[in-house]
Amino acid sequence: MSTLGTLYRPSLGLLTDLYELTMAYGYWKTGRNDQQAVFHLFFRQHPFGSGFTVAAGLATVVEYLEGLRFDPEDLAYLAGLRGNDEQPLFEPAFLDHLARMRLGCDVHGVPEGTIVFPHEPLLRVTGPLLQAQLLESALLNIINFQSLVATKSARVVLAAGGEPVLEFGLRRAQGIDGALAASRAAYLGGCAGTSNVLAGRLFGIPVRGTHAHSWVMCFDDELEAFRTYAQAMPNNCVFLVDTYDTLDGVRHAIEIGREMRRQGHEMIGVRIDSGDLAWLSNEARRMLDEAGFPKATIVASNELDEHIITSLKDQGATIGVWGVGTRLITAYDQPALGGVYKLAAVRDGQGDWQYKVKLSEQAIKVSNPGILQVRRYFQGSAAIGDVLFDQQFPIHGDCTMVDPLDITHRKMIPAGTRGEDLLVPVFCRGQRVYRLPSLEESRGLLQQQLELFHAGVKRFVNPHQYPVGLELGLQERKTKLILKARGFEP
Repeated sequence: MSTLGTLYRPSLGLLTDLYELTMAYGYWKTGRNDQQAVFHLFFRQHPFGSGFTVAAGLATVVEYLEGLRFDPEDLAYLAGLRGNDEQPLFEPAFLDHLARMRLGCDVHGVPEGTIVFPHEPLLRVTGPLLQAQLLESALLNIINFQSLVATKSARVVLAAGGEPVLEFGLRRAQGIDGALAASRAAYLGGCAGTSNVLAGRLFGIPVRGTHAHSWVMCFDDELEAFRTYAQAMPNNCVFLVDTYDTLDGVRHAIEIGREMRRQGHEMIGVRIDSGDLAWLSNEARRMLDEAGFPKATIVASNELDEHIITSLKDQGATIGVWGVGTRLITAYDQPALGGVYKLAAVRDGQGDWQYKVKLSEQAIKVSNPGILQVRRYFQGSAAIGDVLFDQQFPIHGDCTMVDPLDITHRKMIPAGTRGEDLLVPVFCRGQRVYRLPSLEESRGLLQQQLELFHAGVKRFVNPHQYPVGLELGLQERKTKLILKARGFEP
Protein backbone atom coordinates (compact mmCIF):
# COMPACT_ATOMS: atom_id res chain seq x y z
CA MET A 1 0.00 0.00 0.00
CA SER A 2 1.15 3.58 -0.68
CA THR A 3 2.31 5.92 2.07
CA LEU A 4 -0.94 7.88 1.80
CA GLY A 5 -2.95 4.68 1.97
CA THR A 6 -0.98 3.64 5.06
CA LEU A 7 -1.63 6.90 6.87
CA TYR A 8 -5.17 7.71 5.80
CA ARG A 9 -8.36 6.10 4.59
CA PRO A 10 -8.03 4.68 1.05
CA SER A 11 -10.12 7.42 -0.60
CA LEU A 12 -8.89 11.01 -0.57
CA GLY A 13 -11.48 12.23 -3.07
CA LEU A 14 -12.82 14.76 -0.56
CA LEU A 15 -9.39 16.32 -0.03
CA THR A 16 -10.59 19.39 -1.86
CA ASP A 17 -12.24 22.75 -1.33
CA LEU A 18 -16.00 22.85 -1.76
CA TYR A 19 -15.80 25.28 -4.65
CA GLU A 20 -13.91 22.70 -6.72
CA LEU A 21 -16.94 20.43 -6.39
CA THR A 22 -19.48 23.18 -7.06
CA MET A 23 -17.60 24.13 -10.23
CA ALA A 24 -17.36 20.46 -11.22
CA TYR A 25 -21.11 20.18 -10.74
CA GLY A 26 -21.61 23.24 -12.92
CA TYR A 27 -19.40 21.78 -15.68
CA TRP A 28 -21.37 18.52 -15.50
CA LYS A 29 -24.75 20.29 -15.43
CA THR A 30 -23.91 22.32 -18.54
CA GLY A 31 -22.36 19.43 -20.44
CA ARG A 32 -18.80 20.77 -20.24
CA ASN A 33 -17.37 18.10 -17.95
CA ASP A 34 -15.43 16.37 -20.76
CA GLN A 35 -14.21 19.55 -22.46
CA GLN A 36 -10.42 19.40 -22.62
CA ALA A 37 -8.55 21.96 -20.54
CA VAL A 38 -5.01 22.85 -19.49
CA PHE A 39 -4.05 24.03 -16.00
CA HIS A 40 -0.60 25.03 -14.73
CA LEU A 41 0.60 24.91 -11.11
CA PHE A 42 3.27 27.53 -10.37
CA PHE A 43 4.36 30.11 -7.80
CA ARG A 44 5.04 33.82 -8.23
CA GLN A 45 7.81 34.58 -5.74
CA HIS A 46 10.60 32.61 -4.08
CA PRO A 47 10.12 31.96 -0.36
CA PHE A 48 12.50 33.33 2.33
CA GLY A 49 13.89 35.99 -0.03
CA SER A 50 15.69 33.10 -1.70
CA GLY A 51 17.20 33.10 -5.18
CA PHE A 52 15.93 29.59 -5.89
CA THR A 53 13.19 27.11 -4.94
CA VAL A 54 13.34 23.31 -4.78
CA ALA A 55 10.55 21.36 -6.50
CA ALA A 56 9.21 18.68 -4.15
CA GLY A 57 6.10 16.60 -3.59
CA LEU A 58 5.72 14.90 -6.98
CA ALA A 59 5.94 11.40 -5.48
CA THR A 60 3.08 12.21 -3.11
CA VAL A 61 1.10 13.66 -6.03
CA VAL A 62 1.55 10.38 -7.91
CA GLU A 63 0.25 8.38 -4.93
CA TYR A 64 -2.72 10.71 -4.58
CA LEU A 65 -3.64 10.52 -8.28
CA GLU A 66 -3.27 6.75 -8.48
CA GLY A 67 -5.70 6.33 -5.58
CA LEU A 68 -8.14 9.07 -6.58
CA ARG A 69 -11.79 8.04 -6.36
CA PHE A 70 -15.00 8.76 -4.48
CA ASP A 71 -16.12 5.88 -2.29
CA PRO A 72 -19.67 5.29 -0.99
CA GLU A 73 -18.98 7.14 2.29
CA ASP A 74 -17.72 10.17 0.33
CA LEU A 75 -20.81 10.19 -1.86
CA ALA A 76 -23.14 9.78 1.11
CA TYR A 77 -21.55 12.80 2.74
CA LEU A 78 -21.90 14.88 -0.43
CA ALA A 79 -25.53 13.78 -0.76
CA GLY A 80 -26.20 15.27 2.67
CA LEU A 81 -24.91 18.74 1.84
CA ARG A 82 -27.59 21.43 1.50
CA GLY A 83 -27.83 24.80 -0.20
CA ASN A 84 -29.29 27.94 1.33
CA ASP A 85 -32.78 26.71 0.37
CA GLU A 86 -32.21 23.52 2.38
CA GLN A 87 -32.34 21.48 -0.82
CA PRO A 88 -29.53 19.05 -1.76
CA LEU A 89 -26.48 20.82 -3.12
CA PHE A 90 -25.78 18.05 -5.64
CA GLU A 91 -28.27 15.89 -7.51
CA PRO A 92 -27.91 12.08 -7.41
CA ALA A 93 -26.92 11.75 -11.09
CA PHE A 94 -23.88 13.94 -10.50
CA LEU A 95 -22.84 11.83 -7.53
CA ASP A 96 -23.22 8.74 -9.73
CA HIS A 97 -20.88 10.42 -12.21
CA LEU A 98 -18.30 10.95 -9.44
CA ALA A 99 -18.66 7.31 -8.37
CA ARG A 100 -17.77 6.13 -11.89
CA MET A 101 -15.02 8.70 -12.47
CA ARG A 102 -11.47 7.48 -13.05
CA LEU A 103 -8.52 9.73 -13.78
CA GLY A 104 -8.22 10.47 -17.49
CA CYS A 105 -5.76 13.38 -17.43
CA ASP A 106 -2.28 13.83 -18.82
CA VAL A 107 0.03 15.16 -16.12
CA HIS A 108 3.50 16.55 -16.71
CA GLY A 109 5.70 17.44 -13.76
CA VAL A 110 9.13 18.75 -12.81
CA PRO A 111 11.14 15.96 -11.12
CA GLU A 112 11.64 16.36 -7.40
CA GLY A 113 14.93 17.97 -6.53
CA THR A 114 14.90 20.28 -9.56
CA ILE A 115 15.74 23.93 -8.94
CA VAL A 116 12.82 26.05 -10.15
CA PHE A 117 11.87 29.71 -10.43
CA PRO A 118 8.78 31.94 -10.34
CA HIS A 119 6.13 31.50 -13.07
CA GLU A 120 7.56 28.14 -14.18
CA PRO A 121 4.94 25.36 -14.17
CA LEU A 122 5.80 22.66 -11.66
CA LEU A 123 2.82 20.66 -12.92
CA ARG A 124 0.81 20.81 -16.15
CA VAL A 125 -2.55 19.04 -16.09
CA THR A 126 -4.37 18.39 -19.37
CA GLY A 127 -7.67 16.56 -19.54
CA PRO A 128 -11.41 16.68 -18.90
CA LEU A 129 -12.32 20.04 -17.39
CA LEU A 130 -14.24 18.53 -14.47
CA GLN A 131 -11.35 16.27 -13.46
CA ALA A 132 -8.59 18.83 -13.92
CA GLN A 133 -10.55 21.31 -11.80
CA LEU A 134 -11.11 18.81 -8.99
CA LEU A 135 -7.36 18.21 -8.64
CA GLU A 136 -6.49 21.81 -7.83
CA SER A 137 -6.65 21.96 -4.03
CA ALA A 138 -4.90 18.67 -3.30
CA LEU A 139 -2.10 19.31 -5.80
CA LEU A 140 -1.46 22.75 -4.36
CA ASN A 141 -1.51 21.40 -0.81
CA ILE A 142 1.09 18.76 -1.62
CA ILE A 143 3.44 20.75 -3.87
CA ASN A 144 3.30 24.04 -1.96
CA PHE A 145 4.25 22.62 1.43
CA GLN A 146 6.89 20.12 0.39
CA SER A 147 8.58 22.59 -1.98
CA LEU A 148 8.58 25.20 0.78
CA VAL A 149 10.26 22.93 3.34
CA ALA A 150 12.68 21.41 0.82
CA THR A 151 13.80 24.93 -0.09
CA LYS A 152 14.31 25.88 3.55
CA SER A 153 16.24 22.67 4.12
CA ALA A 154 18.49 23.30 1.13
CA ARG A 155 19.31 26.77 2.42
CA VAL A 156 20.11 25.49 5.91
CA VAL A 157 22.30 22.73 4.46
CA LEU A 158 24.13 25.26 2.28
CA ALA A 159 24.79 27.37 5.38
CA ALA A 160 26.21 24.34 7.20
CA GLY A 161 28.86 24.03 4.49
CA GLY A 162 29.07 20.26 4.35
CA GLU A 163 28.50 19.60 8.06
CA PRO A 164 25.49 17.33 8.70
CA VAL A 165 22.12 18.89 9.45
CA LEU A 166 19.59 16.85 11.43
CA GLU A 167 15.88 17.69 11.29
CA PHE A 168 14.55 17.82 14.86
CA GLY A 169 11.15 19.41 14.26
CA LEU A 170 8.48 16.80 14.99
CA ARG A 171 7.23 18.36 18.23
CA ARG A 172 6.85 21.81 16.65
CA ALA A 173 5.34 20.72 13.32
CA GLN A 174 1.79 21.62 12.27
CA GLY A 175 0.16 18.31 13.00
CA ILE A 176 0.94 14.72 12.10
CA ASP A 177 0.92 15.12 8.34
CA GLY A 178 2.82 18.40 8.60
CA ALA A 179 5.56 16.56 10.47
CA LEU A 180 5.75 13.61 8.07
CA ALA A 181 5.60 15.58 4.84
CA ALA A 182 8.11 18.07 6.20
CA SER A 183 10.53 15.36 7.35
CA ARG A 184 10.42 13.89 3.85
CA ALA A 185 10.94 17.29 2.22
CA ALA A 186 13.73 18.22 4.63
CA TYR A 187 15.62 15.03 3.78
CA LEU A 188 15.13 15.68 0.07
CA GLY A 189 16.50 19.17 0.69
CA GLY A 190 19.73 17.76 2.09
CA CYS A 191 19.24 17.01 5.79
CA ALA A 192 21.24 13.98 6.90
CA GLY A 193 18.57 12.51 9.17
CA THR A 194 15.46 13.12 11.27
CA SER A 195 14.31 12.57 14.83
CA ASN A 196 10.90 11.49 13.46
CA VAL A 197 10.83 7.69 13.71
CA LEU A 198 7.60 7.26 11.72
CA ALA A 199 9.11 9.30 8.88
CA GLY A 200 12.15 7.08 9.11
CA ARG A 201 10.04 3.97 8.66
CA LEU A 202 7.80 5.36 5.90
CA PHE A 203 10.46 7.08 3.82
CA GLY A 204 13.69 5.30 4.69
CA ILE A 205 15.25 8.38 6.29
CA PRO A 206 18.06 7.80 8.83
CA VAL A 207 16.84 8.50 12.38
CA ARG A 208 18.94 10.20 15.03
CA GLY A 209 18.57 11.14 18.71
CA THR A 210 19.74 10.26 22.22
CA HIS A 211 18.28 11.87 25.35
CA ALA A 212 16.65 15.07 26.59
CA HIS A 213 17.00 17.30 29.65
CA SER A 214 14.32 15.25 31.41
CA TRP A 215 16.66 12.23 31.45
CA VAL A 216 19.31 14.22 33.32
CA MET A 217 16.76 15.71 35.69
CA CYS A 218 15.46 12.25 36.69
CA PHE A 219 18.75 11.49 38.49
CA ASP A 220 20.37 12.96 41.56
CA ASP A 221 23.20 14.43 39.54
CA GLU A 222 24.35 14.82 35.95
CA LEU A 223 27.24 12.38 36.27
CA GLU A 224 24.92 9.60 37.35
CA ALA A 225 22.54 10.43 34.49
CA PHE A 226 25.30 10.19 31.87
CA ARG A 227 26.74 7.01 33.38
CA THR A 228 23.34 5.31 33.45
CA TYR A 229 22.60 6.29 29.87
CA ALA A 230 25.99 5.01 28.73
CA GLN A 231 25.34 1.70 30.44
CA ALA A 232 21.92 1.44 28.80
CA MET A 233 22.94 2.56 25.29
CA PRO A 234 26.73 2.54 24.92
CA ASN A 235 26.48 2.75 21.12
CA ASN A 236 24.33 5.91 21.06
CA CYS A 237 25.93 8.40 23.43
CA VAL A 238 25.66 12.06 22.51
CA PHE A 239 25.37 13.67 25.93
CA LEU A 240 23.18 16.77 26.33
CA VAL A 241 25.44 18.94 28.48
CA ASP A 242 23.51 22.15 29.19
CA THR A 243 20.86 21.02 31.70
CA TYR A 244 22.70 22.82 34.52
CA ASP A 245 26.12 24.22 33.61
CA THR A 246 27.35 23.55 30.09
CA LEU A 247 31.09 23.31 30.72
CA ASP A 248 30.55 21.18 33.81
CA GLY A 249 28.39 19.01 31.57
CA VAL A 250 31.28 18.66 29.12
CA ARG A 251 33.57 17.64 31.99
CA HIS A 252 31.07 15.01 33.08
CA ALA A 253 30.73 13.74 29.50
CA ILE A 254 34.51 13.40 29.30
CA GLU A 255 34.60 11.44 32.55
CA ILE A 256 31.92 9.04 31.33
CA GLY A 257 33.60 8.88 27.93
CA ARG A 258 36.77 7.58 29.61
CA GLU A 259 34.76 4.97 31.48
CA MET A 260 33.15 3.90 28.21
CA ARG A 261 36.55 3.50 26.56
CA ARG A 262 37.71 1.21 29.29
CA GLN A 263 34.70 -0.96 28.48
CA GLY A 264 35.37 -0.91 24.72
CA HIS A 265 32.89 1.77 23.69
CA GLU A 266 33.27 5.29 22.34
CA MET A 267 31.35 8.45 23.13
CA ILE A 268 29.91 10.00 19.96
CA GLY A 269 29.89 13.57 21.26
CA VAL A 270 28.03 16.25 23.18
CA ARG A 271 25.04 18.46 22.37
CA ILE A 272 24.62 22.09 23.39
CA ASP A 273 21.07 23.44 23.29
CA SER A 274 21.37 26.91 24.83
CA GLY A 275 23.70 29.79 25.59
CA ASP A 276 26.47 31.33 23.50
CA LEU A 277 26.88 28.51 21.02
CA ALA A 278 29.99 29.99 19.40
CA TRP A 279 31.95 30.42 22.65
CA LEU A 280 30.63 27.26 24.31
CA SER A 281 31.40 25.11 21.28
CA ASN A 282 34.96 26.40 21.16
CA GLU A 283 35.46 25.75 24.87
CA ALA A 284 33.93 22.30 24.54
CA ARG A 285 36.13 21.52 21.56
CA ARG A 286 39.24 22.56 23.47
CA MET A 287 38.26 20.44 26.48
CA LEU A 288 37.43 17.37 24.39
CA ASP A 289 40.64 17.61 22.38
CA GLU A 290 42.78 18.04 25.48
CA ALA A 291 41.06 15.04 27.08
CA GLY A 292 41.84 12.83 24.09
CA PHE A 293 38.47 12.96 22.31
CA PRO A 294 39.31 14.75 19.04
CA LYS A 295 36.69 12.71 17.15
CA ALA A 296 33.87 13.51 19.56
CA THR A 297 31.31 15.63 17.71
CA ILE A 298 29.77 18.84 19.02
CA VAL A 299 26.09 18.98 18.10
CA ALA A 300 24.30 22.33 18.37
CA SER A 301 20.58 23.05 18.49
CA ASN A 302 18.39 25.93 19.75
CA GLU A 303 16.24 27.80 17.18
CA LEU A 304 18.75 27.50 14.36
CA ASP A 305 18.25 28.53 10.75
CA GLU A 306 20.48 29.39 7.79
CA HIS A 307 21.17 32.91 9.05
CA ILE A 308 22.13 31.88 12.60
CA ILE A 309 24.28 29.02 11.30
CA THR A 310 26.08 31.44 8.96
CA SER A 311 26.66 33.83 11.85
CA LEU A 312 28.00 31.08 14.11
CA LYS A 313 30.38 29.88 11.44
CA ASP A 314 31.55 33.46 10.86
CA GLN A 315 32.30 33.60 14.61
CA GLY A 316 34.47 30.49 14.34
CA ALA A 317 32.14 28.10 16.12
CA THR A 318 33.50 24.54 16.19
CA ILE A 319 30.18 22.78 15.66
CA GLY A 320 30.21 19.53 13.73
CA VAL A 321 26.48 18.68 13.50
CA TRP A 322 23.51 21.06 13.39
CA GLY A 323 20.14 20.06 14.88
CA VAL A 324 17.49 22.26 13.29
CA GLY A 325 13.88 22.04 14.41
CA THR A 326 11.21 24.72 14.59
CA ARG A 327 12.53 27.10 11.97
CA LEU A 328 12.95 24.32 9.44
CA ILE A 329 9.91 22.11 10.00
CA THR A 330 7.50 25.08 10.10
CA ALA A 331 9.28 27.20 7.47
CA TYR A 332 9.23 29.71 10.32
CA ASP A 333 9.92 32.94 8.45
CA GLN A 334 7.48 32.22 5.60
CA PRO A 335 4.76 29.68 6.33
CA ALA A 336 3.41 29.29 2.77
CA LEU A 337 4.86 29.13 -0.73
CA GLY A 338 1.83 30.73 -2.40
CA GLY A 339 1.63 28.45 -5.41
CA VAL A 340 -1.43 28.81 -7.67
CA TYR A 341 -3.26 26.65 -10.21
CA LYS A 342 -4.48 28.56 -13.25
CA LEU A 343 -6.49 27.66 -16.35
CA ALA A 344 -4.42 28.32 -19.49
CA ALA A 345 -6.41 26.82 -22.38
CA VAL A 346 -9.65 25.03 -23.29
CA ARG A 347 -10.45 23.10 -26.48
CA ASP A 348 -13.46 24.35 -28.45
CA GLY A 349 -16.04 22.35 -30.37
CA GLN A 350 -13.85 22.30 -33.47
CA GLY A 351 -10.95 20.79 -31.56
CA ASP A 352 -8.89 23.99 -31.49
CA TRP A 353 -7.21 25.27 -28.35
CA GLN A 354 -8.56 28.58 -27.07
CA TYR A 355 -5.98 30.25 -24.86
CA LYS A 356 -7.00 31.89 -21.58
CA VAL A 357 -5.35 34.57 -19.48
CA LYS A 358 -6.22 35.78 -15.98
CA LEU A 359 -5.80 39.55 -15.60
CA SER A 360 -4.92 41.63 -12.55
CA GLU A 361 -3.98 45.16 -11.61
CA GLN A 362 -0.69 43.60 -10.47
CA ALA A 363 1.53 42.50 -13.37
CA ILE A 364 2.95 39.62 -11.32
CA LYS A 365 -0.55 38.09 -11.04
CA VAL A 366 -1.31 38.04 -14.78
CA SER A 367 -1.20 34.39 -15.84
CA ASN A 368 0.54 32.90 -18.86
CA PRO A 369 -1.64 31.30 -21.56
CA GLY A 370 -0.99 28.21 -23.63
CA ILE A 371 0.34 24.69 -23.17
CA LEU A 372 3.58 25.54 -21.45
CA GLN A 373 6.97 23.88 -21.20
CA VAL A 374 10.14 25.20 -19.54
CA ARG A 375 13.49 24.90 -21.30
CA ARG A 376 16.69 25.41 -19.31
CA TYR A 377 19.69 26.51 -21.33
CA PHE A 378 23.31 25.79 -20.51
CA GLN A 379 26.73 27.17 -21.29
CA GLY A 380 29.19 24.44 -20.47
CA SER A 381 28.06 23.05 -17.13
CA ALA A 382 26.30 26.22 -16.00
CA ALA A 383 22.61 27.06 -16.34
CA ILE A 384 22.24 30.46 -18.05
CA GLY A 385 18.49 30.98 -18.35
CA ASP A 386 15.03 29.38 -18.39
CA VAL A 387 12.49 30.03 -21.14
CA LEU A 388 8.76 29.34 -20.94
CA PHE A 389 7.36 28.42 -24.34
CA ASP A 390 4.16 26.99 -25.80
CA GLN A 391 4.47 23.40 -26.98
CA GLN A 392 2.14 24.26 -29.86
CA PHE A 393 4.86 26.63 -31.10
CA PRO A 394 8.23 24.86 -30.67
CA ILE A 395 11.43 26.90 -30.46
CA HIS A 396 13.47 26.96 -33.67
CA GLY A 397 16.76 28.78 -34.10
CA ASP A 398 17.60 31.76 -31.91
CA CYS A 399 15.37 32.23 -28.86
CA THR A 400 14.53 35.64 -27.44
CA MET A 401 13.37 35.49 -23.83
CA VAL A 402 11.27 38.35 -22.44
CA ASP A 403 10.94 39.27 -18.78
CA PRO A 404 7.20 38.83 -18.01
CA LEU A 405 7.31 41.80 -15.63
CA ASP A 406 9.26 44.11 -17.98
CA ILE A 407 8.87 43.38 -21.70
CA THR A 408 11.76 45.72 -22.52
CA HIS A 409 14.14 43.43 -20.60
CA ARG A 410 15.22 40.70 -23.03
CA LYS A 411 17.94 38.11 -23.52
CA MET A 412 18.82 36.24 -26.70
CA ILE A 413 19.78 32.58 -26.59
CA PRO A 414 21.68 31.65 -29.79
CA ALA A 415 20.57 28.71 -31.90
CA GLY A 416 22.42 25.53 -30.99
CA THR A 417 22.65 26.36 -27.29
CA ARG A 418 22.15 23.20 -25.27
CA GLY A 419 18.77 23.06 -23.57
CA GLU A 420 16.75 20.66 -21.43
CA ASP A 421 12.97 20.65 -20.98
CA LEU A 422 11.99 20.45 -17.32
CA LEU A 423 8.43 19.08 -17.47
CA VAL A 424 8.35 15.32 -18.05
CA PRO A 425 5.34 13.01 -18.67
CA VAL A 426 3.99 11.53 -15.45
CA PHE A 427 0.47 10.34 -16.42
CA CYS A 428 -0.94 9.71 -19.89
CA ARG A 429 -4.75 9.51 -19.95
CA GLY A 430 -4.74 8.64 -16.30
CA GLN A 431 -2.09 5.90 -16.47
CA ARG A 432 1.30 6.47 -14.88
CA VAL A 433 4.15 6.48 -17.41
CA TYR A 434 6.84 7.84 -15.07
CA ARG A 435 9.31 5.83 -13.03
CA LEU A 436 9.31 7.45 -9.63
CA PRO A 437 12.88 8.04 -8.45
CA SER A 438 13.70 6.97 -4.93
CA LEU A 439 13.94 9.67 -2.29
CA GLU A 440 17.71 9.15 -2.32
CA GLU A 441 17.80 9.72 -6.08
CA SER A 442 15.78 12.93 -5.79
CA ARG A 443 18.05 14.08 -2.98
CA GLY A 444 21.06 13.43 -5.20
CA LEU A 445 19.44 15.31 -8.09
CA LEU A 446 19.13 18.41 -5.94
CA GLN A 447 22.83 18.37 -5.14
CA GLN A 448 23.60 18.10 -8.85
CA GLN A 449 21.16 20.91 -9.62
CA LEU A 450 22.71 23.28 -7.08
CA GLU A 451 26.05 22.92 -8.87
CA LEU A 452 24.50 24.31 -12.07
CA PHE A 453 23.87 27.77 -10.66
CA HIS A 454 26.12 30.71 -9.93
CA ALA A 455 26.95 31.21 -6.25
CA GLY A 456 25.05 34.50 -6.29
CA VAL A 457 21.77 32.65 -6.92
CA LYS A 458 22.35 30.70 -3.69
CA ARG A 459 23.22 33.79 -1.64
CA PHE A 460 20.95 34.28 1.38
CA VAL A 461 20.76 38.09 1.26
CA ASN A 462 19.94 39.93 -1.98
CA PRO A 463 20.54 36.90 -4.20
CA HIS A 464 21.32 37.20 -7.88
CA GLN A 465 18.19 37.07 -10.05
CA TYR A 466 18.51 34.11 -12.40
CA PRO A 467 17.12 34.92 -15.88
CA VAL A 468 13.64 33.49 -16.53
CA GLY A 469 11.44 34.73 -19.33
CA LEU A 470 8.76 34.03 -21.89
CA GLU A 471 9.68 33.04 -25.44
CA LEU A 472 9.01 36.09 -27.64
CA GLY A 473 6.12 34.52 -29.55
CA LEU A 474 4.44 33.49 -26.29
CA GLN A 475 4.86 37.00 -24.92
CA GLU A 476 3.26 38.47 -28.08
CA ARG A 477 0.29 36.09 -27.93
CA LYS A 478 -0.15 36.89 -24.25
CA THR A 479 -0.13 40.63 -24.98
CA LYS A 480 -2.83 40.22 -27.65
CA LEU A 481 -5.02 38.28 -25.23
CA ILE A 482 -4.58 40.96 -22.56
CA LEU A 483 -5.46 43.76 -24.97
CA LYS A 484 -8.51 41.85 -26.16
CA ALA A 485 -9.69 41.20 -22.62
CA ARG A 486 -9.31 44.91 -21.84
CA GLY A 487 -11.28 46.01 -24.89
CA PHE A 488 -8.39 46.97 -27.15
CA GLU A 489 -8.67 44.16 -29.69
CA PRO A 490 -6.94 45.24 -32.94
